[in-house]
Amino acid sequence: DNLIGNAIKYTPKGGNINIKVSTLKSNVIIKVEDNGYGIPASDLPFIFNRFYRVRNSKSTEIEGNGLGLAIVKSIAMQHGGDVTVESQPQKGSCF
Repeated sequence: DNLIGNAIKYTPKGGNINIKVSTLKSNVIIKVEDNGYGIPASDLPFIFNRFYRVRNSKSTEIEGNGLGLAIVKSIAMQHGGDVTVESQPQKGSCF
């Protein structure tokens, strides 16, 4: 829910959001991909930290407290999984 909510918040009107679910052996792989604002490489190592928010001209207008991705990662790890991200500014993100 958080990843989809973030994709909606950080993708401008008219953008695209894709959700893909697949399996690999006994694992479920969920991908939430958007073509939104993207995340600078310098911020990527920190985005799963509690209270961390990317600060740029686009994100300052968007409400949030920086807990969502930390919660996503915690839940994934509690279930034996993980969460990763690939992102480029102005091209979007894939979690």
